[in-house]
Amino acid sequence: MKHLAIALALFGMSVAAADDSVLRTVEARRAADRAMALELWNWAEVGYQEVQSSARLQKELRDAGFTIRTGVAEMPTAFVAEYGSGKPVIGILAEMDALPGVSQAAVPERSPLRGRISGHACGHHLFGTASTSAGIALKNWLASNRRSGTIRIYGTPAEEGGAGKAYMVRAGLFDDVDVALHWHAGDRNTVTNEPTLANKSAKFRFYGVAAHASAAPERGRSALDAVEAMNFMANLMREHMPEDARMHYIITRGGDAPNVVPEFAEVFYYVRHRNPQVMAELFDRLVKTSEAAALGTGTRVEHEVIHGAFSLLPNDVLANVVDGNLRKVGGITYDAAEQAFAEKLLPTLGKTDIALGSEREIQPIGNRLGQGSTDVGDVSWTVPTIGFRAATWVPGTPAHSWQAVAAGGMSIGFKGMENASRVLALTAVDLFTQPELIAKARAEFERRRGPDFKYVSAVGGRKPPLDYRR
Repeated sequence: MKHLAIALALFGMSVAAADDSVLRTVEARRAADRAMALELWNWAEVGYQEVQSSARLQKELRDAGFTIRTGVAEMPTAFVAEYGSGKPVIGILAEMDALPGVSQAAVPERSPLRGRISGHACGHHLFGTASTSAGIALKNWLASNRRSGTIRIYGTPAEEGGAGKAYMVRAGLFDDVDVALHWHAGDRNTVTNEPTLANKSAKFRFYGVAAHASAAPERGRSALDAVEAMNFMANLMREHMPEDARMHYIITRGGDAPNVVPEFAEVFYYVRHRNPQVMAELFDRLVKTSEAAALGTGTRVEHEVIHGAFSLLPNDVLANVVDGNLRKVGGITYDAAEQAFAEKLLPTLGKTDIALGSEREIQPIGNRLGQGSTDVGDVSWTVPTIGFRAATWVPGTPAHSWQAVAAGGMSIGFKGMENASRVLALTAVDLFTQPELIAKARAEFERRRGPDFKYVSAVGGRKPPLDYRR
């Protein structure tokens, strides 16, 4: 018993020393990480166009001693950075893409930046930076302790509708990973262990016949009429979909002049449901509405699948590990300038479900169905995966908003990012030093997937849509 007590005490001391080591590295990187995150925020590069952002993250990792494979899975901005050898292999995801149409200065009132149409309204500049910083902290810890094991940082482009991770999973880049970690910018601190919605998108392109809309309308066949007919039928279809399904669209091309019957029109659809099979069935029904619309308007239709993503597969074992580290790190505290920023921005948010001041707190583990979608889902059906949110935005801020861009470009966002880096690093140390956690997480993963599961990508065999944002 005495020997056991001594062993446990020594183990506790070694864990504490490891924690201190990685936390010191994160702290020492504060200025460099903030500068890097701000660079990505300023570039605000959209999906598959993250040329500068990807190169910047790669440079940081290469300079720290990682070996890097670039342009993986046929995506020029995707990369895998690796340090170490042997098991376990811990992967950390690093997103980097911005969103079109959400330009905003780092101020608490609506103020689009002149000459820029995109913005980091989902905080992926913080995401990529924190993951990179955590990876470097872990590399230093592995090296200084001469430990076996591998740390990988996955540079994952085009999460916003481009499904970059789905192509990386399809290419087998996660096949030997033991656990994958991720995080996300958010308005609160919480582990996200809830399932999301599986998602599939496509652009439906209709081809008609141009004619003078007034002098010879009978000779025209309107591609725009076909888009409108499809949309009408799709909206009727909503009544006969599962109530927890989602479907939405935008018309991306509707013609060029009112007096010309449009010979080309395009509509871009998303279909979502928690169950990937149900989602696929709804998508097939949507395709039939496009074919009916073409038939009824005398036009021709083609559709191009743009992306597809699985729902997130929860993992309670990993969720509890991350929750413990999130509580160990704690929330963030605003200084006077940050508090003033938050108080000025708060009225623009309307009614919120979380109060100012909650950025200092850790919320319970989330386990309700999320209404969003993410290509992290594909990773989670391939390897045990867990994520969390850190308070990088003013409480109550929705994702994809100008308010998220604003907070993400100043110290509120940076403080949350630094906490995320700490939590990622501490969690990876736990996994490196406690192999039983990985074994338990794997057992749960296999049980949730089921014995007959076989991954089939929702994007099929298509190549990554590198021009989907052009």
